Amino acid sequence: MSLGLWFATKLDWLQGYSQVEGVDFDETFAPIARLESIRLLLGIACILKIKLHQMDVKSAFSNGFLQEEFYVAQPKGFEDPHFPEHVYKLKKALYGLKQAPRAWYERLAQFLLDNDFQRGSVDKTLFIHRTGAHSLIVQIYVDDIVFGSTNPKLVNKFFKTMIEEFEMSMVGEQNYFLGLQITQSSTRIFISQSTYAKNLIKRFDMQTCKTAYTPISKASKLSKDEGGQAVD
Repeated sequence: MSLGLWFATKLDWLQGYSQVEGVDFDETFAPIARLESIRLLLGIACILKIKLHQMDVKSAFSNGFLQEEFYVAQPKGFEDPHFPEHVYKLKKALYGLKQAPRAWYERLAQFLLDNDFQRGSVDKTLFIHRTGAHSLIVQIYVDDIVFGSTNPKLVNKFFKTMIEEFEMSMVGEQNYFLGLQITQSSTRIFISQSTYAKNLIKRFDMQTCKTAYTPISKASKLSKDEGGQAVD
């Protein structure tokens, strides 16, 4: 039995950094969608004329089920006066546990599989549900879920199914994801990163820098390399 986290500090009563591999946790890695997968999904959505939507899971890591037994100290200021030495046994994962991301992914993946979704053989964060000639595509990125379907009814049904199981917030039509600004129309999908670039400039305090339209000084003189080899 893993006793996990027994002690508390003034700042944090859940000390995930004190966990010992093989004792308190085994697998911590949780797959997430690669940016290439997101761009491929956008391309497929454009071809199939699918409108992509996005939803967010509230307190996602607290939804995962633990495979180990965990006991945590009583939070500071909330100790039971009758049993001050007792500890709590966790029923679900909490933020701060090393395996919390993995536990959340497994909970969500199993829920989708139980609802007739098929998991991607290469991208484990991609799930597809087929009903007749229509398909519902779901892409997972930690607590963000991107989804769309060739049939709008499947989109509404999926959202209702998710909020019955998890506490969700519907972001709406996807317009920003992983630094990408996304504009969807009936025939095209436009992607840009202007906001990301502006935030990057602001982060490094370069708002007042002079703009340059060429990568080198315009005053530099270029000359032909007579001894150089021709390049195709």
